[in-house]
Amino acid sequence: MKNILILGIFLMSNVLADKLGFDRLTGQPFASRSEVIAKNGMAATSHPLATQAAITILQSGGSAVDAAIAANAVLGLVEPTGCGIGGDLFAIIWDSDNKEITGLNASGRSPRNLTLDHFRSNKMTEIPYLGPLPITVPGAVDGWFEMHDKYGKLTMMEILQPAITYAEEGFPVSETVAWLWNENSQSRTNFPGFMKVFMPNGKAPKKGEIFKNPALASTYEKIARKGRDVFYKGEIAEEIDKFMKENDGYLSYEDMANHKSDWVKPMSTNYRGYEVYQLPPNTQGLAVLQLLNILEAYNIRDMGFASSEYIHTFVEAKKLVYEDRARYYADPDYSKIPIDYLISQQYANERRQLIDPNLAAKTFTAGDIPLENGDTIYLTVADKDGNMVSLIQSNYGDMGAGLTPPNLGFSFQNRGQLFSLKDHHPNIYAPNKRPFHTIIPAFVTKNGDPWLSFGLMGGSMQPQGHAQIIINIVDFDMNVQEAGDAARIRHTGSSQPTDHEMVDGGKLYLESSIGKKIREDLILKGHNVATDTHVYGGYQAIMLDTINEIYIGGSDPRKDGQAAGY
Repeated sequence: MKNILILGIFLMSNVLADKLGFDRLTGQPFASRSEVIAKNGMAATSHPLATQAAITILQSGGSAVDAAIAANAVLGLVEPTGCGIGGDLFAIIWDSDNKEITGLNASGRSPRNLTLDHFRSNKMTEIPYLGPLPITVPGAVDGWFEMHDKYGKLTMMEILQPAITYAEEGFPVSETVAWLWNENSQSRTNFPGFMKVFMPNGKAPKKGEIFKNPALASTYEKIARKGRDVFYKGEIAEEIDKFMKENDGYLSYEDMANHKSDWVKPMSTNYRGYEVYQLPPNTQGLAVLQLLNILEAYNIRDMGFASSEYIHTFVEAKKLVYEDRARYYADPDYSKIPIDYLISQQYANERRQLIDPNLAAKTFTAGDIPLENGDTIYLTVADKDGNMVSLIQSNYGDMGAGLTPPNLGFSFQNRGQLFSLKDHHPNIYAPNKRPFHTIIPAFVTKNGDPWLSFGLMGGSMQPQGHAQIIINIVDFDMNVQEAGDAARIRHTGSSQPTDHEMVDGGKLYLESSIGKKIREDLILKGHNVATDTHVYGGYQAIMLDTINEIYIGGSDPRKDGQAAGY
């Protein structure tokens, strides 16, 4: 009966797709709301409480970085389905004083005492999704302090206080988070500490239910009072070490104590006069730049938004880029990655020739160059001085690996699952190595000035989503809110850095507002077309209007989020 109902909804959506919309006075009929416009500061996150915390920090004299940390801490409490201090962090920051852009890689490394031989001797072909084996060092807290040391104004106690208060007093669980919480908690009930922290009444909290996390409040307070080292070299690190030893884990005090983040130079490519920035590997940001390079040669505007011609061209370009992603993206400390060549126009021209305008490819190979789950939060903040932060933070898959020290109040990421176990692969597992990372913040400048800070979470959807947002704004003249509201496309089944190879062309998912005729055209081109109700990512963005000196914000209706300013 349930399947019949779902099928009925699917068919109805296809019949009515082109007719659905809002009765708006201005803008696109598919837009969920107007953009948010403010002069002094702006925050856009996936949860209203986090957005409001950021605005409070800005109004108290805090910097964009201070507000971003505050929002991230709140999200680690109110949205544990996507993030937390057991995970990693990446950020791109616009420094208005120096008129420069910089990047931070705050991702952790694999345990020193876990070797490739362990997986081989146990005849594993991939690293498990749950349990102790995919756990890597959590880098987020170090990332907070690295950013704060360079750009912070308020004390860490002032910054973390909103999150501490919500953790102690409780907060009402929001709708989307409640659904994800219930969906993802069931597979983790047998892991140590998980139920005590996240299912205190024996089940996941429902929408509107008040949830408290006193253990996380205590952890946040220790971090605020004692600083970064309490997490990596002090009592929290000691508690982590003890917990792992008791539960057959490999993460150790030594791993925590030796962790460090890296300030990195963002990569960029120019797309129709806009300089698009991403962070270098071990992230997948290269894929965005490669994708835009290939697509720039096409007259996308004339193709039309959501046309079969545009979707086909986009998907085939994505397939090409993801072959390189599977072959070359890894920890640069262990592998030489041909970044300059991968994002060169020469290489884009070569790869573009492989796209058949009328036929979907079943398989591609990576370029001959010398030498799919993900739950994440993205947020962006801008302050009155013109500083902007693009920040993404994640557990990786759902609510992480499952192991949850009950006295600390957070779960550990399962990011290590993204290592390869294939011989000679750049992303092959090794101790003290960073895995391939899906999470990517983005930033765009125009004529050297900051223009757009944005991101779109969602595993391998992220590069696809980033490119679609840029194209929606630049080629299809959408505003910041419309660009996020517009129907998205998501291709799955590409070759992966974890050894999977595409042999059947993968599957093309289209949001339900893309109509029946378009789907039929794409099927005729050889695409395996389907519809899914989620995993199209969660978008947040802030645009700077340099003429009027205002910020313009947008937030994705697919999440529980909010853009707000003052």
